[in-house]
Amino acid sequence: MTHKILFLISILLTNFSYANQQAKTDNITTSYYFALRGEPKYTENFKHWDYVNPNAPKAGNITYSKIGSFNNFNNFAQRGVAPSLIKELLFDTLMVSNQDELLVYYPLIAKQVSYSDDYSWVIFDINENAKFHDGSSVTAQDVAFSYNLFFEQGGMQFKKLFDGVSVEVINSLKVKFTLANPDKALAVNLCSLTVLPQHYYQDIKFEEPFSTPPMTSGPYQVQSYEMGHYIVYQRNPDYWAAELPVNKGRFNFEQIRVEYYLDETVLMEAFKKGEFDLKQEKNSKNWRTQYAGEQFDTGQIIAEEIQHQIPSGNAAFIFNLNQPQFKNVKIRQALNLLFDFEWTNKNYFYGEYERNNSYFMNSKYGSSGLPQGKELAILKQFKNQLPEELFTAPFTVNQTDGTGNIRPELSKALKLFKQAGYQLKDNQLVNENGEQFTFELLIYKPSDERYSIAFQQNIARIGAEMKIKLVSDVAQYVNRVRTKDYDMIIQRFAGFPKEMIKFQWHSEQLDSHYNWVSANNPVVDQLVDGVIANLGNEEALVPYMRALDRVLLWNYYSIPQWHLSKYRVAYWNKFSRPQKLPKFGFGGLLSDTWWYDVQKASLLKSNQNNWLVKQTVSQIPEKQQ
Repeated sequence: MTHKILFLISILLTNFSYANQQAKTDNITTSYYFALRGEPKYTENFKHWDYVNPNAPKAGNITYSKIGSFNNFNNFAQRGVAPSLIKELLFDTLMVSNQDELLVYYPLIAKQVSYSDDYSWVIFDINENAKFHDGSSVTAQDVAFSYNLFFEQGGMQFKKLFDGVSVEVINSLKVKFTLANPDKALAVNLCSLTVLPQHYYQDIKFEEPFSTPPMTSGPYQVQSYEMGHYIVYQRNPDYWAAELPVNKGRFNFEQIRVEYYLDETVLMEAFKKGEFDLKQEKNSKNWRTQYAGEQFDTGQIIAEEIQHQIPSGNAAFIFNLNQPQFKNVKIRQALNLLFDFEWTNKNYFYGEYERNNSYFMNSKYGSSGLPQGKELAILKQFKNQLPEELFTAPFTVNQTDGTGNIRPELSKALKLFKQAGYQLKDNQLVNENGEQFTFELLIYKPSDERYSIAFQQNIARIGAEMKIKLVSDVAQYVNRVRTKDYDMIIQRFAGFPKEMIKFQWHSEQLDSHYNWVSANNPVVDQLVDGVIANLGNEEALVPYMRALDRVLLWNYYSIPQWHLSKYRVAYWNKFSRPQKLPKFGFGGLLSDTWWYDVQKASLLKSNQNNWLVKQTVSQIPEKQQ
């Protein structure tokens, strides 16, 4: 008993000394939210997000689909592919954001946050009710353990991002992070730290794949699975955070199932047969041609387009500058000329898409026209390192008449290749050693192959060769991207200012598997540093982002593709959703604000039975009817 009393006295003295020391040295803010920029939309006593139904029933099931497979239950492992939705459904973080705002965090495991006025440290107070699935309490020790585990055995990106950040347990419900270099963006980033139970993970090799589901704390648990084929998540009726404002009206399905398919055609037929419930369609041709039939005509399946305001970033064909054939900017510029977006959009996408002309589409951060004001002042610092045209001409993506006749582009591309040391010989574009210009486009979706063939044919018209490698095994594709074993891939860059921009563009991140371009440009580095340094200062951030965008464009690091400012969603008519939609989505991870509607489901079941009987009868020979 004496030892326990002495221990408690020691803790109290430590806390008193700590609080007294902080009061002397810092102006401290204690808050229910932590925002990177601006003020929060939701006040301290908010009840729920505006775009949820707080009274939504907790009932029914929903089944999603996924192309590919999975072979691992550790979504933090350095190899293998984890099942879809595992992070969103199984793991709680310190704080959580919403779909009405960008980078504003509210209480989840942490009930409040405190930080110094220079953002050199941040403290999270743990909700005393927070529990893991085995009923054990979440403590500050678990938070500190999780941070150290991610730092020591997690991805390289985590270690680089939080380099110099130390963690200290103040007491069982209070944890402090100290930043070597004061940084608001880094402090805010800590809000999204996933908290793991120390007693479960401390004896596990964290960097390795898991063969069974781990113990976690989120709204769902894994109920059943067949590795690589399907996984079923069961809503946890004892979920400790179910009634918190950030979760009220969300996670309404008793079960969430994800079915895996290897073929998109098979997947589409499975959807029409009712083997899964909701499909988000990204292919324009599919949307126009395949979402038709009696199920759609009778309202059994609803197909609709939902507008959104999400910054779209830049989906693009991406050059890997580690490969020698792409080091010359004139070659990258020439290949840009050979992608005929207008013809592709008309013939493959029914003219629905808009061409990307920025890395930050659908946002105020994209560049346009000529650089002016603060952006121009930033760029003038690097004038001798930038192309002269950047200051004298607006950047434009090539535009054709959509007929497929691109003779002017072919001529310009050949001139650029000639300047880069290539010439036409026997109808082949070769270098001084007689080697044909050849590269490989690595993809994993058959739908990407379809439109890429037209690009491939244009490249062949100047005597060069683009091979298309379709890797149906998603795990193999992911591994090749992680190891940079590719010439060109199709990916989407981050669309608004956040730390990911550093991982995608800074030369310090050359070994990051998010630095797809293998960018190693000192001007880009300094502009990225300016972006990161001003993530919390919108006035300074905008010109840095526009300057970065302009430099990336003029370096022709990619061939911009297209964007669409709406979701295309089809679903079996047995669900309801809130009338109000969030600004940046249509209801969460696919549909975490939707709910199972018993009345609709009963009508659907009756209609389905009638339809199945009708289909069966129609297949019986006329003499037998």
